[in-house]
Amino acid sequence: KPSISFYPPVTFAQVYCRVRPLGVEDEECCIEVISSATIQLHAPEGFKTNRNGEYKETQYSFKKVFGVSISQIELFEHVAKPLVDDLIHGKNGLLFTYGVTGSGKTFTMTGSPGQGGLLPRSLDMIFNSIGPYQAKRYVFKTDDKNGMEVQNEVDALLERQRRENNSHYFDFRQKLDPEIADMIKSEEAYKTEGVDEDSSYSVFVSYIEIYNNYIYDLLEENQEDAIKPKPPQSKTLREDQNHNMYVAGCMEVEVKSAEEAFQVFWRGQKKRKVANTRLNRESSRSHSVLIVKLAQAPLDADGDNILQDKNQVTVSQLCLVDLAGSERTGRTGAEGTRIREAGNINQSLLNLRTCIEILRENQLCGTNRMVPYRDSKVTHLFKNYFDGEGKVRMVVCVNPKADDYEETLLVMRFAELTQEVEVARPVDRPICGFTPGRRHRNQAFKEELSRKLDERGGPIDGGKLYVPSVINSMVHCLPPLPSSELADPNDDITLPRLIEALHNRHRIRQMMIDEYNNAGSMLQELDNNLISKENVIHEQNGKLVDKEKIIQNNKAEIERLEKRTKMQEHKIDILQKTTKIYEDDQRTLKYELETREQRLQREQSDKRRLEQRMQGVVTDTQYKWEKECDRRVNAMQLEMQNKLWVKDEKLKQLKAIVTESKTPGRPDPPPRQTQRQPQSQGGGQAVQFTDIETLKQERKRKSSEGTPANGDHTDGAWTDVETRCSAAVEMRAGSNLGPGYEHHGITKRRKP
Repeated sequence: KPSISFYPPVTFAQVYCRVRPLGVEDEECCIEVISSATIQLHAPEGFKTNRNGEYKETQYSFKKVFGVSISQIELFEHVAKPLVDDLIHGKNGLLFTYGVTGSGKTFTMTGSPGQGGLLPRSLDMIFNSIGPYQAKRYVFKTDDKNGMEVQNEVDALLERQRRENNSHYFDFRQKLDPEIADMIKSEEAYKTEGVDEDSSYSVFVSYIEIYNNYIYDLLEENQEDAIKPKPPQSKTLREDQNHNMYVAGCMEVEVKSAEEAFQVFWRGQKKRKVANTRLNRESSRSHSVLIVKLAQAPLDADGDNILQDKNQVTVSQLCLVDLAGSERTGRTGAEGTRIREAGNINQSLLNLRTCIEILRENQLCGTNRMVPYRDSKVTHLFKNYFDGEGKVRMVVCVNPKADDYEETLLVMRFAELTQEVEVARPVDRPICGFTPGRRHRNQAFKEELSRKLDERGGPIDGGKLYVPSVINSMVHCLPPLPSSELADPNDDITLPRLIEALHNRHRIRQMMIDEYNNAGSMLQELDNNLISKENVIHEQNGKLVDKEKIIQNNKAEIERLEKRTKMQEHKIDILQKTTKIYEDDQRTLKYELETREQRLQREQSDKRRLEQRMQGVVTDTQYKWEKECDRRVNAMQLEMQNKLWVKDEKLKQLKAIVTESKTPGRPDPPPRQTQRQPQSQGGGQAVQFTDIETLKQERKRKSSEGTPANGDHTDGAWTDVETRCSAAVEMRAGSNLGPGYEHHGITKRRKP
């Protein structure tokens, strides 16, 4: 069986790098583009990569490096366009984006209005290339085992009617969502060269996501139950008869234009798991895979119908994968479900890395270690690509900010490993052996036949032309021949008569030829006039076509402006709603401010009243204490006067006692020196007992001289004096002795 080899003997995985612009101009950058194929990583400030404290700079090489100023169309031309060319020529391809969360993977794959990414541009290029050669809908039909069948037009028509009556069928008559309109400009369209015109094509699209290591169909219609909604069912991976992996039970939608394909994609995109994290407002929490299948089958020998042979059907597919970004839970602030999602994402990416490392080791070192494809759904699904069933291309998206330096370093190491892996091997595509150019010749034959029939007035009597009937009528117009039977050899009548008849027929024939020539010339003139008129009509038709193109362009421009108007109206509605929310918040805050001002005024008035009240209380208390102090001062003054008076009385009594106790013959005591009377703490004069001390000294001196004649009397007298002095000294303020109390010394009498 003849075959064609498509791939060279050795093909490596091609890795590209795209650098995202910095969000803030003054933010520190850790990536520098050295050349078109090399970048250099700088360790940020405060991050030491070596033990000696020196900064380490590393360089990494790629197939091509796209800087911050690269456009989406340039990226598509270098990365995805060759894969689309291979898809149309019957070869498989895998393209996935890889990088840290927030590095621009989804923008690279999907894009935005006016800046379509790799995915919409690939779909547009596919349909620009195979548009005139597409088969009718449902002529190609997928089976449940990753195969493709071919139906005749009658079965396809019945299938189309059945699908259109189904409520779960995709309605492509709806207008495009404004969010996905104008993804690609008309001047940016691409087209594949060398498309096989003798084949018919059909495109099938399926869209899945791998969430927490489970596969879910994003195009599956779930029955809505308001009471008890059912969660989506996960799908399983299976292997077909050609040992290719596929998702069993996954919905595959046949599309006939890039708009339909992107509409199907956007319908599934709205169901994809996304969440808000600290690093990314819409962070992808799952790996999304868009599978584009292209089925092609050759036409029959007549170039009219598709060849009804399942073995002649070629199915090629292009997988566009948007991997979720690797992240650290400490930086994203993930909690609960987000932590579980991040763990599964990192685990699947780690398993992908492990498979690449083992595959590279087996190829470089000649070992035969088992590659753990089954440890993760991502690697298990794309096992065939890494085993050589198609080309693999990876776009590494990096964010040059310093916070992502450590994660970017790991991404670069993984990309460096991937470039050294062989992933493509020769594959064979069956060829039918028919003469090329069948479709073109069949179409040219149909056009020529249609033109001829239009010129001749159309088919009559089963398609035979009107020429034989014209010839027959012309033959019947000639005069009949006379009887040419000869009964006698000497008959001179029959032959002259026959000769005359033949001459007449010859003359009539010559006249008819002349008339025919005249009519031919007239017809030629008419044909020339008709051709000139047709040329004029053709020119007018050309002008009409140009006008129609202008009208179509104007209509397309009007539709684009209408879409933009709708988008602007949608944005205006959002802004109005936002403005209304802000106005409500402003009114609420203003009301709260007024309420707080009123409360503050009330508190200030209460404070002033409390100050006035406290001032009155302080004044009353001060007045009361002043009166109390005056009363206490007067009482103390009166008490001190009484004490001074008591002391004066005591001194008088003491003097009287001292005077009475003196004997007549005793000499007078020496005169006392005049001293200043000390004052007591109460302001009165302190009592000095100088006279008493003098009396005591006199007593001791007399007793030492000894006068026995009157000794007893003297001792008694001195004793009485001492007793009375002691009684006078012990009198103090507050005692029971009042100011009028007089202490008189009484002479003690001895018993006889």
